[in-house]
Formats: sequence, structure tokens, C-alpha cells
Amino acid sequence: MTNFNPENMKKILCVFGACAIILACNNSENLGSTQDDSALVKQTGLDSLGMSSTTSTQTKGEQLIASSDCLTCHKVESKIVGPSYIEVANKYEESDQNIEMLAGKIIDGGSGSWGEIPMAPHPALSVDDAKEMVKYLLSLKTN
Repeated sequence: MTNFNPENMKKILCVFGACAIILACNNSENLGSTQDDSALVKQTGLDSLGMSSTTSTQTKGEQLIASSDCLTCHKVESKIVGPSYIEVANKYEESDQNIEMLAGKIIDGGSGSWGEIPMAPHPALSVDDAKEMVKYLLSLKTN
């Protein structure tokens, strides 16, 4: 049987206390964010990822984007790592040539069009699915 060591008990309690404080702070930040996001969804019709909150009316391209890793680097209205979807839509005309070229960039990756940070390739994505994603993006044109 081990002897009770008050010094070890103090260390254990300090570690648990620090973990509890970190978790409490993190949870309160997340709760505030959730409340703010809920208001944003009601106000704009966009969910916290920048996508339409009405999934029944989503296009195939929008659904593919929502289920991919695209939202890690892109949002509809704001730049994260890569350009916003609206910036892409405003830069390119909707044409078969641009749809083909942009679908290729999604699949093969690319760099130079929007700065030095390269876009990761998505080789598992089919050409048809990439084209659907591009068509959705180009439908967001604002000018």
C-alpha cells in the first residue's frame, strides 16, 4: 500500500483545477459564439459556415461544398485563407471554359491566382462534382 503524500495531492489538485478553469472558459466562449451565430442565422439566412441555412433548397454544388473541407479556407462572404466565394464569382464569368478551368483547380490545386498560398488539391473529387461546385460558386456573383 502506498503512503499518502500531501505534496503529490497538491499537485494533482492544481492540475485538475487548471483543467477545470480552462474548460469553463472555453465553454463560456463557445456559448456566446453559439448565441451570436444563432442571431446571424436568423438575420442573414446563413449558418455559421457561411452556407444557406435551408438545406432543402441547397443546390448539389452547395451540398458538395458543405460536406467537403472547402469551408476550412473559404467562406461565402469573407476571406479566410483563400478568397471568399463571392470574390471568385465576381472575378470569373460563367462560361463552360471557366467552369472547366476552375473545376480543374479544385481537383489539381493551384496557386498564384489569389496570392502565394496554394490551394490544396482534391484528387478524389470527380470532375462532374467539381463542376457542380463551381456552378454554385459562380451563381453568387454580385456585380
